[in-house]
Amino acid sequence: MTAPPEPCIPHASVAHPSPWIQRFAGLVAAGARVLDVACGHGRHARLFAARGCYVVAVDRDAAALAVLADEPRIATRAQDLEAGGPVLGGERFDAIVVVNYLHRPLLPELLAALADDGVLLYETFARGNEAYGRPANPDFLLEPGELLQVIAGRLVAVAFEQGHFSAPDRDAVVQRIVAVGRARRWPPPLPAG
Repeated sequence: MTAPPEPCIPHASVAHPSPWIQRFAGLVAAGARVLDVACGHGRHARLFAARGCYVVAVDRDAAALAVLADEPRIATRAQDLEAGGPVLGGERFDAIVVVNYLHRPLLPELLAALADDGVLLYETFARGNEAYGRPANPDFLLEPGELLQVIAGRLVAVAFEQGHFSAPDRDAVVQRIVAVGRARRWPPPLPAG
């Protein structure tokens, strides 16, 4: 049985896209089909739609999704990703974006949904974050190097970070990865700086 949800950061308090996701967004081509997992109010869905992508924005909070109703290139789905069983129905995506969300049973389905040359952009909290607040439940915190283990043998890491960071509004311990499918032309272009 999974632990009850422990929200990372309230949707309303996070208005701007993650700098990590923005930095590597260029790896996702215009016209790509992007899945934004646990999207909240759609800060990353909007980012990729503005770049010419077609986004499927999924969240269990229908009220949060409502703000995306009239956004071009964004289709929303109110869906509980933790209800059990397959949630993506065999769909494939050119890119998958996950920020501030972890449900380990969903990880294999996300990897299976990624196109052979697709891009995974993932950033969430990691062990040690309990010293700074929520989430503190280990069910919602990545273990050191866990995202590298998740992609091992399936995707190729382009960039990886883990550790403590300090921002004006909070301190946190995070883990971040950008990885590409093995069919992706190598090497992928890296962003400047």
